[in-house]
Amino acid sequence: MAYLNSARPRAVVLLSGGLDSSTVLAIAREQGFDPYALSFRYGQRHIQELVAAEAVARSLGAVKHVVAQIDLREFGGSALTADIAVPKGRTASDMSHGIPTTYVPARNTIFLSFALAWAETLEASDIFIGVNAMDYSGYPDCRPEYIAAYESMANLATRAGVEGTQKLKIHSPLISMTKAQIVQEGMRLGVDYSETSSCYDPDEDGRPCGQCDSCVLRAKGFSESGLKDPLYVRFGMV
Repeated sequence: MAYLNSARPRAVVLLSGGLDSSTVLAIAREQGFDPYALSFRYGQRHIQELVAAEAVARSLGAVKHVVAQIDLREFGGSALTADIAVPKGRTASDMSHGIPTTYVPARNTIFLSFALAWAETLEASDIFIGVNAMDYSGYPDCRPEYIAAYESMANLATRAGVEGTQKLKIHSPLISMTKAQIVQEGMRLGVDYSETSSCYDPDEDGRPCGQCDSCVLRAKGFSESGLKDPLYVRFGMV
C-alpha cells in the first residue's frame, strides 16, 4: 500500500473528536510520527464527535482517517449507547467517586484492539490514546495500570510481537495531566478547539449542553487556564 512508504514512523491515534484525543493527535505529530487517526461509529447517541473527528484529522494532518463501524447498542449498559439519561449538574466532588452511567463497558479495550490490528497491518509500533487519570469521570479504563496491562497483552497477541518484528508501545501522554495542562499543551501545539466536540448530549448543531460531566471538566480546564473555550465562542455561549 502506498501509504506505507513514509520515512517517518507511523502511529495509530485513537481520535474521538474531543479535547483530549485531538490534543494527543497534535502531540503524536510533534513527536515525529505520521499519525493514522482511528474513530468509531459505535452506536453512540450522537454523531457530532465524528463530525469533529473528521475536521480535526484534516486540520492536524492525519495521513489517513478511518471510521470503524461497530454497534455497542447491542449490549447497551451506558447512557451513551442505551435509553439512559446522561447525568448532568454533577460537581467535581460528585465525579471523584463511583463510575458514572456514561461509562461504556469495555470501550477502550475494544477501541485499542482495533488500533492494535491496524498498527500491525501498518507495521507501526506505536498507538496513542487520550486517557486521563487526573481530571476524569472515574472510568476504570483510563488508569495507568490498565494501559500497562493492555500493552503487555498486546505484545503477546500479534504475529509481529511473537516473531519479534514489532514491540508495541501504547502512548498515553495526557494520563497524568490536569485538564488545564491539556488545554495549554493543545494551544501551544495549535489545536483548534472550536472544531472539537466533548459534550455527551449536544444538540443537532453540535452546541454543547454545558452541564454533563464532560462539559464540566472541559470548562474547568479552560477556566483554570484563564482562557475562553473557542467552541463556546463559536456558539456565542460566552
